Formats: sequence, structure tokens, C-alpha cells
Amino acid sequence: MISLDRPVVEGTVAVRDGRRLSFAEHGTTHGPAVIWMHGTPGARRQIPVEARAYASRRGIRLIGIDRPGIGSSTAHLYRDIHDWTADLEIFADTLGIDGMHLIGLSGGGPYVLAAAHALPHRVHGVGVLGGVAPTVGPEAAEGGIIQLAVALAPLISAVRVPLGIGLTQAIRMVRPLAGAGLDLYAAVQPVGDKTLLARPEFKAMFLDDLLNGSRFQTSAPLNDLVLFTRDWGFRVADIEVPVRWWHGDADHIVPFAHGRHVVDLLADAELRTIDGESHLGGLGVAEEVLDALLALGPHDEGAPAV
Repeated sequence: MISLDRPVVEGTVAVRDGRRLSFAEHGTTHGPAVIWMHGTPGARRQIPVEARAYASRRGIRLIGIDRPGIGSSTAHLYRDIHDWTADLEIFADTLGIDGMHLIGLSGGGPYVLAAAHALPHRVHGVGVLGGVAPTVGPEAAEGGIIQLAVALAPLISAVRVPLGIGLTQAIRMVRPLAGAGLDLYAAVQPVGDKTLLARPEFKAMFLDDLLNGSRFQTSAPLNDLVLFTRDWGFRVADIEVPVRWWHGDADHIVPFAHGRHVVDLLADAELRTIDGESHLGGLGVAEEVLDALLALGPHDEGAPAV
């Protein structure tokens, strides 16, 4: 197993209602800011080694944020996805970030789209990697495994707190077997994800993120499932910030058609197909994603410079 360099900074930021959000920074603490929102499940260190190296090489401030209920972020269920953006604005103010780009993997996709909607004066561009699509309302995408969460939403809402405690305890018990468990998971995945998870640097990143993020709590993935099955609190079609969307055409978790559906709703968006890749394919093109996103720059002359 390869060793990973620690983030250059890790800490927490006070947000609303006495809560805190934990974060990890890579690259430099003074460069252009890119916020990376992890998938479901996941935590602040779920950032590919290639992206971390890119940040160091290019002088980028690459920041992963734990959602409430993972890492040291205070457990909390937002009213809807849009509600989290008020915490993001406080977070950015505290760290001295005026303008930013955001990247969201899978379950992180709805959160970065919400940021683009709520903070168009500060968000210069958004990248989505196999992102979850709306499940209810006029913009809902049909089909996909997410529909199972829609069907189970009342049950998940009722038991999310005790289930989160149980998940945390279970992960603690199997920590010594985490590597073997990830290998077992990879063995039953489509070829794209199987190949990626076989790479030592990706396996090390996922294990580090899982074991570090779940040391104290594991309610964030359950909160995500609840929020994904509610109205998001905004309309995707109202987003004007540029969005670039990468999606594997063999994605078995979030269907490729879901990505095309959301991109068709957006005012300024491009769908970039990752041929032959499945759900985690976007992680394998991290440098391409960062290049494309940073090339967008501030989206208008009045936008604050990063």
C-alpha cells in the first residue's frame, strides 16, 4: 500500500447554529480555490492523488469539505440541498475565499449545483462527475438505483440516526479488514471501477478517506439519501453558471441518461462522455476536469477574482 501525503491544512469552521464543518486543503493555502465535494459515502479526503499533485504543481487551493455527519462536521439534516449553501458562504468567508470553482462527485453533484444556483456572483464554474439527478418534481430523471432510495425514503428518514450509529460501530469493528473489504467490493464492480480500484493510489485514497472520515460518525450518507429524495429547493434550469459534466457511459449507479437529462436542463453546460467507464470514471480524469474548470475563469467581469 502506498503512503499518502497528509493535507497541508485540516480543521473545522464554525457555521450556523453552533455547528462546524471540517475540511482538508491540498496544494497551496493562497491560490485559486477549488472546492471538492465528496461522493456518497465519502469524506473530505476523497480526492484523487492526481488532483492533489495538480494543485501543488499549479498553485491551486484544493479543499475537501465533510458534509454534516461525517468526519468532524456536526451531524445535521438540512431542510433541502439548497439550504447547505448558507453554510458554504460562511465557510468561504471564514477562509478568505471570494470566488471559487466547485467539483462534485456522484452525491456531491447536487451540492455543487446548489452552490452555482445560490452564489452565482462567487462561483465561476462547476464540474460534476457522474452526479445524482433530481428524483422528484418537474426536473426528475426516471430510473436508476436512486429510485430504491426514493421508495425507502420514509424508512430511511425514520431510522437514519440509529442506523448511522450502527454503521459507525460496524466500521470500527471491521477496520482491520477494510483493505480486504474494498478488494471484495471492487471484485463485483464493472470493469471500469474494478480497474480504477485496483490502482494502489486509488485504493490508498479510498481507505484513508473511509477510515479517517468514519472514526466518530457515519450519518452523512443517510442524510444524503434523504435529501436526494426531496425537492432540492431550487430548479436546475435556473442555473446560469457554466457547468461541465463528466459521465461514464457504462455507469451502473447513476445512469448516463441522468447526466444527459440534467445537462439538457442547464443554460450553459457540456456533457463529456467517459467512454467505457462506470461510476467512478470521473476520478480517473481529475487533471482534465481541473484544466477544463479553471479555464472557465471568472464568468463575468464583475465577478470577484480568485
